[in-house]
Amino acid sequence: MLKRKIINILLNWKKSSEKSALLLKGARQVGKTTVIREFAKTYYEHFVEVNFELDPKAKLAFEEKRDTATIISKLSLMGYGPFVKGKTLVFFDEIQSCPNARTAIKFLVEEGQFDYIESGSLLGINYKDVSSYPVGFEEQIDMYPLDFEEFLWAMNVSEDVIGMIREAYENCQPLPDFVHEQMMRHYRNYLIVGGMPQVVTTYMSNADFSATLRQQKKIMKSYRDDIAKYAGSQKVKAKSFFDTIPVQLSKEKKRFIFNDLDPKAKSKDYEDAALWLQDAGTAYFSYNTNALELPFIFSEKRNLYKAFLLDTGLLCSCWKESIQWQVINGNIQINEGALTENYVAAELVRHGHDLHYYDHNSRQELDFLFQENNKISVIEVKSGDNFKAHASLNSALGYFGDKIERAMVFSKFNVDSIGRVVYYPLYMTMFI
Repeated sequence: MLKRKIINILLNWKKSSEKSALLLKGARQVGKTTVIREFAKTYYEHFVEVNFELDPKAKLAFEEKRDTATIISKLSLMGYGPFVKGKTLVFFDEIQSCPNARTAIKFLVEEGQFDYIESGSLLGINYKDVSSYPVGFEEQIDMYPLDFEEFLWAMNVSEDVIGMIREAYENCQPLPDFVHEQMMRHYRNYLIVGGMPQVVTTYMSNADFSATLRQQKKIMKSYRDDIAKYAGSQKVKAKSFFDTIPVQLSKEKKRFIFNDLDPKAKSKDYEDAALWLQDAGTAYFSYNTNALELPFIFSEKRNLYKAFLLDTGLLCSCWKESIQWQVINGNIQINEGALTENYVAAELVRHGHDLHYYDHNSRQELDFLFQENNKISVIEVKSGDNFKAHASLNSALGYFGDKIERAMVFSKFNVDSIGRVVYYPLYMTMFI
């Protein structure tokens, strides 16, 4: 099994004295079920898995009375078990298909006989069917594809090497050229492979990249199938929105332009479709702010945004297959640097940051902003050679320097610094 950081979060939850159910959210095929099974195998004597999509009859256990004794008895009669008090993890998978189970969690947790983990995708699609959310009895965490550090673990890069790279990042010191070159090689591989667990596993076991690409295209098809199946009245717009993200990112100005979908379209026309994709976890949104002020919510414009795919490998699979070969051979500037910017967006999301970009009257633009130590940290992403040309960043430092915590430029080059600007290689975003 691939090593995942989320195992430590699950373990901390298990050790917590204030017990609650754990709801693990995330897009389909990011590895939720696999991680929970491995966690149960390691830390519990007994494990009961109920998948409401594979076994729709299991929903009957949550009809009428929802006390623990009744629910467990019904599940036992259906063949689930054994249920051993204090030693069993009960896993409700695809819980979005059984709103009554979500409601019953409160009563199950209160009686405290077993530990409960819920998992699901597309949890927002039937929220109206949940009669009562288990507020105070449910802890929610998000799960994503492998980040770059987890990918390095899969590639057998040692903790000592990663520790050396972290130290270079923290001390703003360049790495030995050999280390930097090898890390850039891993980084370019990550751009085209991405972090979807099945894709990474295929890549590790098969030297023929066409097998990896087939797996990526299969996942993308499954996402489109989900849109057709679950997006209801929004399915046409949601599919059109989803399919055009790679095209939008390939432009120099990456802000989402609705006229590309329909000459008469406005952002409000696609508001529900965009929200559906966001809830499904398949797209990340970076919202415009036209002021370098905290909190961002006061100046953000929700109708102006950049839309990114959840995974660079999936994004890369949407373009011509020759692109993979170009990236492997060093051309990460392909498609106006779409892959590098998508990569940074995904890394920031996976490390708990909301996404914002700065755009002032279309004359100055900063790729990413995030809050740090009650100030604003700025990231510029450079995929080409001219990485020290950043007029907008210089202007921001000149006018708003007292509000800026860190000014960072991420590129394919080694660590450097000039004045307040620190230049990092792109792979070091794994430490933000």
